[in-house]
Amino acid sequence: MSKSLIVACDGEAASGKSTGAKLLSKKYKLLLLNSGLLYRYASKILITKKPKKPIPYLKKIFKRTSYNLIQKQSLHSQEISNHVGYLAKDKAVREIMRIYQKKIIRKNKRICVEGRDIATKILNKNPRYDLAFYFTCKINIAAKRRWKELKKKVPLKEVQKSLAKRTKMDKKRKHSPLKKVNDAILIRTDRLSKKEVLRRMSNEVDKII
Repeated sequence: MSKSLIVACDGEAASGKSTGAKLLSKKYKLLLLNSGLLYRYASKILITKKPKKPIPYLKKIFKRTSYNLIQKQSLHSQEISNHVGYLAKDKAVREIMRIYQKKIIRKNKRICVEGRDIATKILNKNPRYDLAFYFTCKINIAAKRRWKELKKKVPLKEVQKSLAKRTKMDKKRKHSPLKKVNDAILIRTDRLSKKEVLRRMSNEVDKII
């Protein structure tokens, strides 16, 4: 599998996009780049280090931090989840993340990038995605999934409220809002099992490879 394949996976909070992207990447031997982890790592840094000048500090950190190291961090606490939505609204922060992602993408011709502005911003050109997916899920099902990920340490109602708030912020933000591009394939994960999600995605990939 040496042919170039660039896949964009966008979607709402806890919509199953990470799971779908992971399954697809494993099957087709793609590098998986999870942009949400980058923002979560930035949030963790700002929460723990409390730098006086956050933007220059983040620029410095992301210039020298490998994606491999970011992947190994514990980044799914409720504190980070509550912080990251506000951070993601910042134009300067989004530019740091765009540069970081582009650097990785240009070095890998077989890649699946997952996030909230991938098809609209990160992979809209140079290079452009070959295939785009957009994930959505009913809020009550998404909340239960995230609640289980958090090992039920946070009340379910609080998780649901946090997810609803995050998705609203993502869609309403001024810079790189979450939206579905016209040619993205819609994946409704509340109606599908993991196997069915992979089958649906694979059917689309197989049409173009």
